[in-house]
Amino acid sequence: MRLFASAPPRRTTDRPPLVLAAVLLLVVGLLLVLPDRAGAAADTLISQGRPATSSSVEDSTFGPEKAFDGLSTTRWASAEGSDPQWIRVDLGPSATVSRVKLVWEAAYAKAYRVEISADGTTWTRLATETAGNGGTDDWTGLTGTGRHLRVYGTARGTSYGYSLYTVEVYGTTSTTPPPTGAFTVVAAGDIAAQCTASSSSCAHPKTAALAQRIAPSFYLTMGDNQYDDARLSDFRNYYDKTWGAFKARTRPVPGNHESYDPAGAFSGYKSYFGAIAYPQGKPYYSYDQGNWHFVALDSNSFDDAAQIQWLKDDLARNTKGCLAAYFHHPLYSSGGHGNDPVSRPVWQILYGAKADLVLNGHDHHYERFAPQDPDGRATADGIVEIVGGMGGAEPYPIETVQPNSQKRISGTYGVLKLDLTDTTYTWQYVGTDDQVKDSGPTYTCH
Repeated sequence: MRLFASAPPRRTTDRPPLVLAAVLLLVVGLLLVLPDRAGAAADTLISQGRPATSSSVEDSTFGPEKAFDGLSTTRWASAEGSDPQWIRVDLGPSATVSRVKLVWEAAYAKAYRVEISADGTTWTRLATETAGNGGTDDWTGLTGTGRHLRVYGTARGTSYGYSLYTVEVYGTTSTTPPPTGAFTVVAAGDIAAQCTASSSSCAHPKTAALAQRIAPSFYLTMGDNQYDDARLSDFRNYYDKTWGAFKARTRPVPGNHESYDPAGAFSGYKSYFGAIAYPQGKPYYSYDQGNWHFVALDSNSFDDAAQIQWLKDDLARNTKGCLAAYFHHPLYSSGGHGNDPVSRPVWQILYGAKADLVLNGHDHHYERFAPQDPDGRATADGIVEIVGGMGGAEPYPIETVQPNSQKRISGTYGVLKLDLTDTTYTWQYVGTDDQVKDSGPTYTCH
């Protein structure tokens, strides 16, 4: 049991009864003469019910939210057998933290850090454990200010993973109202190869199961939903068996493979998705969620004057504070297809409308870029581009790393988990093993 941030962890059950009684008398005496320490128990609990994420989960029944639900019988558990692992909580716009209480399950951390961050990227250490023995660790007398708090495990105390019944964060929160309109979206491109769950190497059943475990508000796809020629029969035999489970909550766009259908370009795509993919009668459309405006585009026809004019008109009507667009062909990519200039005119329109985020597929890897303009110049008011083409098709290697590329992952299937509020956005690239392979910064909408 940890009593103070500077004291080594000890369990009271390890002490003889007479020594324990003497220690209790000493503690009572100290509490009488040190009212500030006695008041630590009165600190306000500020973490219960707050949004939580983790590096991994053992399975969907042990999600990170279980450590913040106020119940002593539920818990978060990481994947087994690997270090490091972490769990973090979003405390709101800003919080001052004075105490963190951890209640470990049998799978405890031998070494870990408690850290705080304003942006979820740069972390400041509040406490360090190097000889943990499980049980309850109660870190008091802390001083730290930030939005995100995490427990970062570096060495397991057992051969299993990390597991916490409870993470309680105490302190005070900013008087500024917390972000509103928060919701989660799962996104992926390049999905259904012609295989089924009967093959252990078939990836799209695994990415579909992962997408369902995340349980987002809705799903969006960035094209090449079905391989190879996207016939209606292929959609029914493959895509529908996996990602089709949440078809009604999916907002797709077509890729180049949807145009290869022998029955006619986009015939199978249109027959399968129907009004879901053509809600406004065209393969491009828009919709709103919270303070976000989403624009779904068909990059196979960026030379179509009607689509370009529709885009300009749609953006002119937009009243939302945050703007995201998604389509198949990325303007920037470090993969085999590389940069696709067909998307530059659309980027110019989006950049002029102060768009925040662009999502693409086409190249079968994950990649994120720093904010940049249509000419590839890094700028704070630029667009963040993410390539998320690892939904199930065969991976492509990274070939030529592009300027402003911040992170690239190839060979690991997974999905994008986008966390959006009325004013901010961030994301994680989550692998089919439930482990977070990359976390993006938290950006404020333009």
